[in-house]
Amino acid sequence: MKRWLAFAPLIVLGALAVLFAGYALKRNPQVSPDALVGKPVPALALPDLDSGTPAAIRQAGDGPMLINFFASWCAPCEVEHPQLMALKARGVRIVGVAYKDAPANTEAFIGRLGDPFAARLVDRDGRAGVEFGVTGVPETFIVDATGTVIAKHTGPLTPADLDALVAKLR
Repeated sequence: MKRWLAFAPLIVLGALAVLFAGYALKRNPQVSPDALVGKPVPALALPDLDSGTPAAIRQAGDGPMLINFFASWCAPCEVEHPQLMALKARGVRIVGVAYKDAPANTEAFIGRLGDPFAARLVDRDGRAGVEFGVTGVPETFIVDATGTVIAKHTGPLTPADLDALVAKLR
């Protein structure tokens, strides 16, 4: 009887491994939570990249826009950047939020690749990312004229995504 008790921890660990494997096989890592979709943009103020003074992520009358979380250390953000520049050229208002990044690095990143942002805000500690439900950068939130998040795009934007994004903003 005592020998079976010695194997009890191994049996429990084996059962936990089976449960974890079952969860992992059913979970799609490409699907991210969209808890903020259908809700208003969080009422947050973040420091402006240039002046450091707090600025609201969304102000009344801003109209439809994209809120893009990015970082200078993020390789997919660099891949996405030409699409953000193309959206700016099409008249889309984009608020850039530098996520867990040093302001000097953010300025160098934007200086090297171009500035597609109407506003550049800093989320140094990641708190705004938590409020938005950011799971990693880049992430883009589509906001309508009333300030409601109508969609979320996880990962880098591709040229194929641009027309769909612009259509959602109109």
